[in-house]
Amino acid sequence: MTDQAVDVSGLDRVAGTPFLGRHRELTELRADLERAGLNTLAGRKQPRARVLLVAGRPGSGRTALAEEITRRLRDGCPGGVVRAALSEPGGEPVPGERSAREVLAALGVEAPPGEDEDSLTQRVREALAARKALLLLDDAVDAEQVDPLLPDSADCLVVAVSRGPLTGIPDVRPCTVGGLDTAAAVELLGRRTGAVRITVDPQAAESLVEECGGQPAALVLAGGWLAARPTASVADLARRLRELPSEPGVPVGDRPLARVFRLAYASLSPSAAHTLRLLTLAPAGLADAHTASALAGCSVPAAEATLRDLAALGLLRPAPPAGTAGPALLPAGRGPEGRYALPGCLVPLLRARTEEQDRPGELRLARARMLERTVRLLRSCRAVTEPEGSPARKQLAGLPRALRFPDPQDAAAWLRANRQVLLAAARLAVADGELDTLARRLVAALVRALAAHEGTEAAAPDLYGLHQLVLGVAERRGLHRERAAALLNIGDLDARTGRTSAALARYRAALDAGRAADDHYATGRAMESVGGAYQDLEDWQRAADWYGRALAQRLSRGERADEARLYGRLGAVHAYAGDLDEALREWRAAVACHRRVGDTPGVARALSEVARVLEAAGRPHDSVRTCEEALEWASLAEDERLSAALHLRLADTLERVGDPAAAALHRTRAKRLLGPDEARA
Repeated sequence: MTDQAVDVSGLDRVAGTPFLGRHRELTELRADLERAGLNTLAGRKQPRARVLLVAGRPGSGRTALAEEITRRLRDGCPGGVVRAALSEPGGEPVPGERSAREVLAALGVEAPPGEDEDSLTQRVREALAARKALLLLDDAVDAEQVDPLLPDSADCLVVAVSRGPLTGIPDVRPCTVGGLDTAAAVELLGRRTGAVRITVDPQAAESLVEECGGQPAALVLAGGWLAARPTASVADLARRLRELPSEPGVPVGDRPLARVFRLAYASLSPSAAHTLRLLTLAPAGLADAHTASALAGCSVPAAEATLRDLAALGLLRPAPPAGTAGPALLPAGRGPEGRYALPGCLVPLLRARTEEQDRPGELRLARARMLERTVRLLRSCRAVTEPEGSPARKQLAGLPRALRFPDPQDAAAWLRANRQVLLAAARLAVADGELDTLARRLVAALVRALAAHEGTEAAAPDLYGLHQLVLGVAERRGLHRERAAALLNIGDLDARTGRTSAALARYRAALDAGRAADDHYATGRAMESVGGAYQDLEDWQRAADWYGRALAQRLSRGERADEARLYGRLGAVHAYAGDLDEALREWRAAVACHRRVGDTPGVARALSEVARVLEAAGRPHDSVRTCEEALEWASLAEDERLSAALHLRLADTLERVGDPAAAALHRTRAKRLLGPDEARA
């Protein structure tokens, strides 16, 4: 066994705990950093960041070692330390697009919604090119996950954690993490059980270390088992482990952990074992008492006590406070503060027991309870932003206290702290495939909560992914109306970020889905959006054609407000195309529509556009008269900004027709409405 350091929890590095041993591995990593790279040409720096690789089985303390070498090297990286997890708690690889976004978010770099993986990884390289940073990539599955994130800068450093070598990345030598040396392993046991039980029988302690293969995760579970049984001897536990047969299908290197886990699991009460198995369903592997209560269908105090007991046995570990690296699905300031993470090395073992002991229907019901609670929390989170006395606030008052937020600031803080867990819950709900109705409700509630607290612009990257989830469910279930809505939302986000061709394809697909659903709203909105995409592409003829189709549908249904808007869009397109007579006709039709529906501000704005077209057509006197009429309507609408804009337009036109005195008068009025700074601008 090698001389290998480990944190006192044995499963992950906990802030404030001493780091033990591993001197050989730390020395090896330092030496690997300082040696000349194979890619280095004579007299030149190597072209890419150096990669230090920590390789080992889950539960071996590999992440703790990576964190420790990162801590020791971070002072030499003024650009900071950036962390990204490349695997889910159960070992599933994280998509490259999400990993790149995680790195960019840590760097404070905005990335447009919907951008593909290649563009995002290029942004990562550009962001890291100008800084000397350290990138910690935890739990990489293979080189294909790591390579796109490697900075093209020799000033940066990458510490990667993986089960084995990252074949395909040049000049990387793994620092292999094996079992603990006997002294470190015995010290770890002593920290869990108390030093007296170790010192009275040091030979038994060494025998127990051997049975655990020196693996930190196995030793933590062994220590937890002993701590729960003050009268049991270390020798007794070593004997029990020795007598336990190996489970079939378990790789040789994983057998020590599997044996200790089997013993620890067998010591649990049926309800505690059931709760532990259900925690594999928790989003991002994180849970609090409320999440465990929803999963197990028990009271919150009972769930809280179970989580504490499981943590004492080493089957769970404390998670960071909400708002740092591991938020809990609990309203801020509500209920118990205990938050726990399920160690990834235990997830496969628990899933095997789940397949043996739990019926699929029971698991589905547990997941449904948890997701239903999340939906109610999200609705509460959004409802608190509504005005007092609104229906949403009245419904909020009827919820249990644990699901209510006292004010919007509290709700926003909870949403911010739980963002990644909530997104993981949405992904899991959709991937389940058996709870699509609940998944759609969850995604819809999350979309509304994000939009209410952050606005659609700030939340756009997450909203894009959520709309894609809805699209996946709609396509799987043949829900044409939901498919049309998702495509329209995704198309709008594409259009906002300049991907007009992609948006056009989304809008056309939405049109087909709307027609299949016989959804007149979706069909009309899609046709108008197709027209808008062509307008952005400056294809005026096609834009006018599609706006005309959308207008015909609105006319057939008597939707006056939409008619007025479409007449205006047609007027704008004809003006851009230079067909001023047609533009005048469309804008005057828009004026008439706004008048019919009583939209006073709409009348003022449409008349303003008529005046603009008249001026472009070489009819300045008609433009002045129309602009004055628009001013009257703007005054009726009490729209001071529009009135000021019309005064300034009148001033420009009057100067062109040779009436500077009247122009000066209108500029003065605009200044009164806007203030001198805005008027100059």
